[in-house]
Amino acid sequence: MRTLKTTFILCLLACAPLAAQDDLAALRERIAAQQKQIEEMRSSLAEQQKLLEALTQKTAAVAAAQRPTPGEVAGKAATAAPAPASPLQFSLGSAYFTPVGFMDFTAVFRDTDPGSNIGTNFGSFPYRTAAATNANLSEFRFSPQNSRLGMRVDAMVKGAKVLAYWESDFLGGVNNPPVGNLAVSTNSYPFRLRLYWVDVRKDKWEILGGQSWSLMTPGRKGISPLPGDLFYSQAIDVNYIVGFPWGRIPEFRFVYHPSTKVTAGFALDNPEQYIGGSGGAGVSVLPTAFATSYASQLNNGTTTLNVPNMHPDLIAKIAFDPSAKLHFEVAGVARTFRVYNPATAQHFTKTGGGGSANLNFELAKGLRVISNNYFSDGGGRYVFGQGPDVVVKGDGSLGLVHTDAISDGLEFTHKNTLLYGYYGLAWIGRYTVTDPSNSKLVGYGYTGSANSQNRRVAEYTIGFNQTLWKDAKYGALNIMGQYALFTRAPWYVASGTPSKTHMNEVWMNLRYTLPGSAPTLK
Repeated sequence: MRTLKTTFILCLLACAPLAAQDDLAALRERIAAQQKQIEEMRSSLAEQQKLLEALTQKTAAVAAAQRPTPGEVAGKAATAAPAPASPLQFSLGSAYFTPVGFMDFTAVFRDTDPGSNIGTNFGSFPYRTAAATNANLSEFRFSPQNSRLGMRVDAMVKGAKVLAYWESDFLGGVNNPPVGNLAVSTNSYPFRLRLYWVDVRKDKWEILGGQSWSLMTPGRKGISPLPGDLFYSQAIDVNYIVGFPWGRIPEFRFVYHPSTKVTAGFALDNPEQYIGGSGGAGVSVLPTAFATSYASQLNNGTTTLNVPNMHPDLIAKIAFDPSAKLHFEVAGVARTFRVYNPATAQHFTKTGGGGSANLNFELAKGLRVISNNYFSDGGGRYVFGQGPDVVVKGDGSLGLVHTDAISDGLEFTHKNTLLYGYYGLAWIGRYTVTDPSNSKLVGYGYTGSANSQNRRVAEYTIGFNQTLWKDAKYGALNIMGQYALFTRAPWYVASGTPSKTHMNEVWMNLRYTLPGSAPTLK
């Protein structure tokens, strides 16, 4: 019996290692199976993570395409990722608010005294004769007046892109100051409105209302009201350059975008029938019988808002942009002038207008060629008032004054440096009439007329704009310089007087631009 027990125990001891080995093998199989399940779960989680990231990127791209950005041109869909937001930008609901503007400190020197501020009075700088006091004196002036402050607002409203823009400076009333000591103890320059408009675009249609750059202002690309999309030179001179057609006036504008390469626009601009004076050009002299009765019917540069106007100026433009290197546009304006003669109870109406053809293209890398050309009968107002729109005839009816203008130039950009050179010309036609009361000649350009009745005003100018530093968080600092030679030749000068006169000007300007604004917000 003892032998049987001993044998059984020995068998158990012999089989125990085999059983343990079987259990260990089973445990290993279970561990391997669990490891396989874990790897499968990891692979599944990785696939889910990839799908989630792809969905997140797609959602962000859709949101970015629908949200207007500070750098987006009014009415144009974003074609690239949105630019980083300005540190000064903030939002209210779906609207994005971006402060715009810069702080300028300008110095100007003239070798004669035209009696104007930092802006050149193109048409009335003095003749260099021994008797002309101002002609024999130079002028130097510092000014912060060109500093600008404004706001841009972008929003989506029921599928339409809404862009609002406001811009002001401190050049209000500079040549007719509201206080006599404006430049004595404290230089308190008046704040004025430059731009104030809202633009709405949906699909291919766009509408604008407010004070804007006129549709007659040459564009750099397409048809856009934004300052960066327009040509009004890179000049420091706050009156820009001689000879380019422009206006900053209330306007109601419609724009159609049939494609990305063609844009058509139509506008109703605030009208003003004008006989000269505000831009420095000589006033068209009225016949004696109408000197009083027509005085408030035609703007002579001092008739504030008293002048009656029959209807808005009608402007049409079509622009072609076959590539980023080429822009071409043609524009036309139609105007109607109307006066009333109380002596005969008669109305006199005259229709006039003008047209322009403007071009800019990239000739070589960084080098752009610009040519703006304007002609009109009754459109002197749009050349910075350099010529009158009309003259008054002896019977009280109106005659249209012819005005031509060109502004051509080159702009070269390399890294942080901009160089430019422009030539501008305004040519005002002669229109003389006989005054029935004394048989003398009146109108514009007649023999014996004042030497402010100019036949020709020209400008040759060069300049630079150097960015000293620029940072998305802190803005930009630029230094600028400009030299200009102006000449003007009247229709009539007294015997022994030079046939024309000239003036030299030099500007230097230091500008700090707000972050988020374009470094050259000209």
